[in-house]
Amino acid sequence: MSASRSFQIFIKPVGALCNLGCTYCYYLEKTELTGSIPSIRMPDIVLEEYIVQHIEACPDKDIRFSWHGGEPTLLGLDTFRLIMDFQRRHCPPGRTIFNGIQTNGTLLTENWGRFLADEGFVVGLSLDGPEDVHNRFRKDKKGRSTYKKTMRGYSILRRHGVPTDILCVVNSLNVFHPLNVYSFFREIGANYVSFLPLVTPDPDRREKISEGSVPARAFGQEHSLCIFRETCGDIPVVEHNGDFYSCDHYVDKKHRIGNLIETSLVEMMESPQQRAFGRAKRDSLPAHCRRCEVLDMCNGECPKNRFIRTPDGERGLNFLCEGYLRFFAHCRPFVQDVAAVWKLRDESNLKNPVKSIQK
Repeated sequence: MSASRSFQIFIKPVGALCNLGCTYCYYLEKTELTGSIPSIRMPDIVLEEYIVQHIEACPDKDIRFSWHGGEPTLLGLDTFRLIMDFQRRHCPPGRTIFNGIQTNGTLLTENWGRFLADEGFVVGLSLDGPEDVHNRFRKDKKGRSTYKKTMRGYSILRRHGVPTDILCVVNSLNVFHPLNVYSFFREIGANYVSFLPLVTPDPDRREKISEGSVPARAFGQEHSLCIFRETCGDIPVVEHNGDFYSCDHYVDKKHRIGNLIETSLVEMMESPQQRAFGRAKRDSLPAHCRRCEVLDMCNGECPKNRFIRTPDGERGLNFLCEGYLRFFAHCRPFVQDVAAVWKLRDESNLKNPVKSIQK
């Protein structure tokens, strides 16, 4: 049985295990989730079962796998070759499997480059900007810089022609140097760059953020992934022991739906608990947000960032609200103009169906 909607699962075959110690990483602490599994590596039997269930649950002709961590390359090339064997063995006729991997790039070798190119992987590479910016928060376990190793990995990917999407974490340093960061990405030939805002609440100061988090007024970005959708829940996590969690930012006991060895992947995707998690993004919006002129563009952004009060004193306002309001209010007229052009084009195509087909 397939799921009722498209989905993207962040599969973590080594859990939170990572060779780096980035000071802003929210996932390193998840190593406590190892439970009774003697190794943090996903056992082959669980790995194959996940692949089988993912293929069965996918409602689309194209089947997409997203390998995350921690640092997934710690799994090793031999295991990734086994993953390819599992996928080929279980892929139904007439369907195609695509793979993506998110990596810090420091462990990539020429052999990795050849493998990723041969198997058609798309790679997400974590890189926060030029050397002084990148090294501010992205350090190894001993506090040493990682920039040169990351750039070596990037060079390997480029040399082998592997499609690469740079993931830049926007923090309290690089947010104030947008031109320098942009120029750097142009200089290194980056074709695709995604920007992820760093927002980490300070546990000791209510409604405040920790060092490194991006200031609200300084940040604004375009639609990406699930953060601006009206509801969410379509990007869950499967941990190395088969546990299924509602979201990458909610890997905790409260949001553990089950384990794929005991309950099928599609059952957990369609479960009342997961559905309720997705609807809560919309249903928990404070009145201040519901009255907002750009609600249809923002939708309150990610619930994990909703920890400050509205001007009326109601809890649940997104920390980045001030920045998003400025950004969306500025770009809204342009978005409306583009939408009007598309509407006219669609109406023209409906009136001239033969012409539309020829195009």
